[in-house]
Amino acid sequence: MVRPALVTGFTPYGGRGVNPAAEIAGALDGRSVANTPVVSRLLPVSFAKIAGMAKSLLRDVNPCVVISVGLWPGEPLIRVERAALNVADFEIPDNAGYSAADEPVVDGGDAARLATVPVRAIVDALLDAGIPARISNTAGTYLCNASLYSFLSAAESAPERIACGFIHVPYLPSQVAELLRQIKDEQVLEAHQRADTASMELAICVRAVELAIAVALRNGA
Repeated sequence: MVRPALVTGFTPYGGRGVNPAAEIAGALDGRSVANTPVVSRLLPVSFAKIAGMAKSLLRDVNPCVVISVGLWPGEPLIRVERAALNVADFEIPDNAGYSAADEPVVDGGDAARLATVPVRAIVDALLDAGIPARISNTAGTYLCNASLYSFLSAAESAPERIACGFIHVPYLPSQVAELLRQIKDEQVLEAHQRADTASMELAICVRAVELAIAVALRNGA
């Protein structure tokens, strides 16, 4: 039986009505990449739940590869994350109202864990496909970082190998249009003062994640 690829995205957070990561995950659910079925799941923006969710998803789905997706406001391209830190230090509370400060993601875990998907090969494939992308050496210290660290940690004790990685995506164009409309209506900030107006079409983001899965599968996931 072919083990699936798992794609995860987050629900909306930070007062935003849409999270591109959730839209990408929803678009990929049920598709097939390189004859491998894709299963998508949404993660709660909750520090208390993220490690447990990672463990349960690996147990229940039994994927061969996990590509988690998150939003990085203001980023103009796809960021393929190289590493996750065992640190949770939030600038804004999670959706449960919790704000972590200098806390470990996993008690007693390594200080950092490297993604186990072929990060550079994924970036090269995206660039070859005309999709702007780069390797990123920081996934932040919010839930995106926590999810990558949690999946990598949980995968270590899985009975079969699971390659885990994380991709950050920009806003969708509709989200930036909403931001600009808000600036115009409120008249308290000039548009050039916003540094988070970069965007990328949903179809391009979806294609980027598909390519990431395909490259991971080619490299033995």
